[in-house]
Amino acid sequence: MRRRDVLKGLGTGAAAAPFVAAAQSSSRPSAATRPVRIAVMHFSHETVTFLPYDTTIEDFTYEGSPARGEALLSSSPRGYIGGFVKVAREHANVELVGIESPLGSKRGSGSGWITKQAFDHFLERMIADLKAQGPFDGAYLALHGAMGVRDVERPEATIARRVREVIGPRGFIAGTFDPHGNEDAEFLRYANLAFCVKYYPHYDSYLQGERAARTLIRCIRGDYKPTTATAKPPIITPSVLQWTGQSPWMDLVQRALVWEAREPDVYVNFYYGFAFMDAVDAGMTFQVMTNNNPELARHIANDMAATAWRLRDELVHGTKVYQMAEGVRLAKEALAKGAVPIVLADHSDRSGAATWLLKQVIEQDLSDTLICTVADEDAINTLRKKGVKAGDPFDMAVGGRLDVSAGDPVRVVGTVHSVSSGITRRGGSAGSQLWVSVKFGRNNVLVISPYLHQITEPEAFTEIGLDPAQFKVFAIKSRVHFRRGFHDNGFAKTILLVEPAQPFLGTVRIEALPYKYIDLNKFYPYNKNLTWKPT
Repeated sequence: MRRRDVLKGLGTGAAAAPFVAAAQSSSRPSAATRPVRIAVMHFSHETVTFLPYDTTIEDFTYEGSPARGEALLSSSPRGYIGGFVKVAREHANVELVGIESPLGSKRGSGSGWITKQAFDHFLERMIADLKAQGPFDGAYLALHGAMGVRDVERPEATIARRVREVIGPRGFIAGTFDPHGNEDAEFLRYANLAFCVKYYPHYDSYLQGERAARTLIRCIRGDYKPTTATAKPPIITPSVLQWTGQSPWMDLVQRALVWEAREPDVYVNFYYGFAFMDAVDAGMTFQVMTNNNPELARHIANDMAATAWRLRDELVHGTKVYQMAEGVRLAKEALAKGAVPIVLADHSDRSGAATWLLKQVIEQDLSDTLICTVADEDAINTLRKKGVKAGDPFDMAVGGRLDVSAGDPVRVVGTVHSVSSGITRRGGSAGSQLWVSVKFGRNNVLVISPYLHQITEPEAFTEIGLDPAQFKVFAIKSRVHFRRGFHDNGFAKTILLVEPAQPFLGTVRIEALPYKYIDLNKFYPYNKNLTWKPT
């Protein structure tokens, strides 16, 4: 049988069986402790395809990236790779090999299409290293699900296909994913397993890495025969609506957990979708994996998708978002009432350079406010050349410029409050960076960073020389992740989600975005007359 015939249809129902059968019929030992070699690889990016600048080779290349060997295996101790490595090394006779891989883009999710040159460059190096260090019994791919590459329709599936070509039909491939993936069944044509984070904020990435390691090793040693099913209800939503701390999003997570609890060896993936990546596989997705039970996989996938469809109106309309001016006005009212601390969360700023919230803070004379951050690489470079230090006078227009969604630069006059190398907590990358904070107005501080950074907990401010106890309002650039440290622990008394009056990139009004590959008329809520049922 030709390889493409073996691969065709893998990952849906019993179609995954050819890999399993090949593994069982091989001459390799089948004992539960036979030696196992697993390649570990990483290529992850949440691509905002509407941003006007591409993500290049240079964005993935910096001190420590790409990484290989132990440097890759230890690159994310609290994330997917950390969980995978921990559990894999608890098993006897398992060797992990870190394949040369790029780490995250230094611009985070504040960057646009990955160039095909960059994708090909890193993937070819990964595949070359995979060949050089083989053979392997399996491969683990730490991915995202919303990677956008120019002229490559499904990058994660492409990665899996290329890895499959190297390790052969007898090897097993597992991937881990962010729930903001725009996934369908294509990845599982070439891979055997996928494990997706369930929560937003993403609390369980380490857990999904653990699951991936345990199940991948079981597959290699013949104890798990993966069969999968995929269902895609036609629902598309902006990410700020997808907080799993409230119904009905939490209800779908709980339903997935119940299925996993009541049926042994079942894993349920819930991809919320990522509307800011213009992709052919956009929208909500459910994937289910079972141990050689394709009928059960299909039943659960259909049940999850049908449940989401029943809840579609609540999924779309359950979150209140204020326009920027009204949100700041409400913050002033809450401040006067003593309902502090207050979070003003600008969920819509994907470049990090937007000045709309800063402008309203100044115009409405909001006091005791920490604004973190406005991204302005040019301003940071200018300040670096001047040898900026705490206590220096500050008079500069900052932010804006990058595109229309960022707005115009805003002049800030005050005093340099602190100079630091940035935040490492929760994914930041301090080191050679320069972050500058400026004190102005009535006990306000603006933090200027070189790139977009989401502040997810107040403790992070201490890394850049700021005491969160000195502020009553926190104006931050974050969609949902801020709830990790500002809401789930009871810190904030008032939370206001805000966006500009115009439906710019990042907006909840995604119908204003210039989609090329997504037809919103095929999705709820943009076609109210849409009918759908699982197949």
